[in-house]
Amino acid sequence: MNKIVRITLVLILILLIFVTVNGVYILQEGRQAIITQFGRPVGQPVTEAGLHFKLPFVQEVTFFEKKILIWDGDPNQIPTNDKTFVYLDVTARWRIADALVFLQAVNNEARAQTILDDIIDGTVRDLVNKNDLVEIIRSSDFSPETMINSAIEEEKLQYGRDVISAMIHEAASQITPKYGIELVDVMFKRVNYIESVRRKVYDRMISERKRIAAEKRSLGEGQKAEIMGKVKREFQVVISTAKREAEEIKGKADAEAAAIYAEAYNQDREFFSFYKSMESYKEAVSNNTRLIIPLDSEFYQYLDAEK
Repeated sequence: MNKIVRITLVLILILLIFVTVNGVYILQEGRQAIITQFGRPVGQPVTEAGLHFKLPFVQEVTFFEKKILIWDGDPNQIPTNDKTFVYLDVTARWRIADALVFLQAVNNEARAQTILDDIIDGTVRDLVNKNDLVEIIRSSDFSPETMINSAIEEEKLQYGRDVISAMIHEAASQITPKYGIELVDVMFKRVNYIESVRRKVYDRMISERKRIAAEKRSLGEGQKAEIMGKVKREFQVVISTAKREAEEIKGKADAEAAAIYAEAYNQDREFFSFYKSMESYKEAVSNNTRLIIPLDSEFYQYLDAEK
């Protein structure tokens, strides 16, 4: 009899332990939970981390993430408003804002990713279809002064990629709350031209760079001609000034020489005439020179021994 009682007590203790274990659960940090009873939610979501209780065997616990999650869409080729295909790779961040609504409408994160595929991809396609290629390619903070390389820099920018991203986020955020999802943001992870468009863009880039290079060369040639003209004018001014100063110096020297000659002539006219005649002989007569002159020539007067 005592043996049966002991076995019964042990079984009751094991049952109590099992019931106790099944009646508590631990909610980890960064997660939230929904209590369901026979498949139907009971109460509000549990968001505080720690030890919590539930009815054993009757109630079940479904856990969901409370932290921000990542959604990555499949890269797509989407036509723009100007009938040009662009290659887009979009990503988004989201979180479960209302676990109860999320459980009822979505049930799990895998299905949530599928729902976000439909919502975000559809919104992206709709807004890309309504805007030209330049709006998708360019950043919203574009300015011609800071842009390094673009084949479309003369086209007018109305929104830009960043503004369109915000518009996609705003439009999609109006749909996701009914699934218990809060869409944190939407970003273009990669934006690129498709191959056929890329070749056209490269051609436009090359022609644009050539045009700018031609403008630079033309401007350089104009500046060169202006500088050379200025140098030439300055050179002529310097030469003219130098010639004028040289003529002035030469004139002064000639005047001083004439004054000296006059002074010398006035001191001894006969000697001066003799000296000038000797200079003339020196210049006119050389070793192989023969002169035929009359005896009464003034040039001959100082060579005539009888005088």
